[in-house]
Amino acid sequence: MPAADDFPPAETLVRPDEAAYPLAMDQCVTCGLAQLAEDDTHTAEPRGIEPLALRDQAAAAVARVRSDGWLSGATVREFGSPHGGSWLPLLTEHGFRTVAEQADVVLDCFGIMHEPDQRAAFMRRAEATAPGGVLLLQFHSLHAIVRKSQWNALRHGHFAYYSLTTLRWLLRAAGMSVATAWEFDLYGGTVLIAAVHGVREPDAAVRAVLAAEAGLTDPVVVGELQSAADRHVDSLRRRLEQESAGGRVVYGYGAASRAVALFGLAGIHRGLVRAVADASPAKQGRRMPGTDVPIISPSQLVPARPDRVLLTLPDLLPELEARFPELSGRWMSAEYDRPAEGLRR
Repeated sequence: MPAADDFPPAETLVRPDEAAYPLAMDQCVTCGLAQLAEDDTHTAEPRGIEPLALRDQAAAAVARVRSDGWLSGATVREFGSPHGGSWLPLLTEHGFRTVAEQADVVLDCFGIMHEPDQRAAFMRRAEATAPGGVLLLQFHSLHAIVRKSQWNALRHGHFAYYSLTTLRWLLRAAGMSVATAWEFDLYGGTVLIAAVHGVREPDAAVRAVLAAEAGLTDPVVVGELQSAADRHVDSLRRRLEQESAGGRVVYGYGAASRAVALFGLAGIHRGLVRAVADASPAKQGRRMPGTDVPIISPSQLVPARPDRVLLTLPDLLPELEARFPELSGRWMSAEYDRPAEGLRR
């Protein structure tokens, strides 16, 4: 598999060793933690541009946390993420002061999964949380990944995939408990938890999430993602070949890390997808790893007059429809699961 973070210059030829990196998932039979089996890639993840969907969800999350009484104290600390964006401005609006030491509120939005040593990462966040403080940790739910066949959420540089069951186990080892949880539709299923020091009985919201994900610690259940991957790449390849046979020009949108494995396994090339537009300047002028498909600026997409635009991140659709009304009706889902309204299968 190509390295998910290595976007070579567009003018370079595809090297035979570009797709030489193993990509597999292990799952602990004791705690149920799903982890990247190995990662021998050594590239720095290009910092992404935070899309509107993430900004809107962050604002909604902070509003719910505040309305439920979990924003107290005066200081905040954030463990960041290469995915871009920060919740700090949302907290400073409410009078919080950013610090680099212990804080009353500690934030982690999609950051901790990038840590190779998970036990140490949870200990650092627990130590950063002041006595009587709260750790707000948001993660893409393994329950959603399995339920929606999101096999390509597995990628180099993302070392852990959490169920709430597993997260409680990891936090307990760091001396913390999950007190409550909030669910959001982002990425098909995102969970935000509030964790506190000591022992705390789970509330109704936590119990509801735990009940929904029952059985998720079984490797046989999670192992169904392999079958999902096989079906997905076969389906996408056939759809793109049909578009090409019909004389329709296909471009893509979103040079996301999750698209790297999809493009690689499906054998996508410029004959099927002419180029992929992405808002990150760090990726423009490069190509999708393991393929000859170049990455272009979104400003180049409309002038190219594509018949179809393959969208690799369905959460971007509302923002893109508003930005590119000229492309209405041309958006095509790259997902295997049922596409969002407004996307072609």
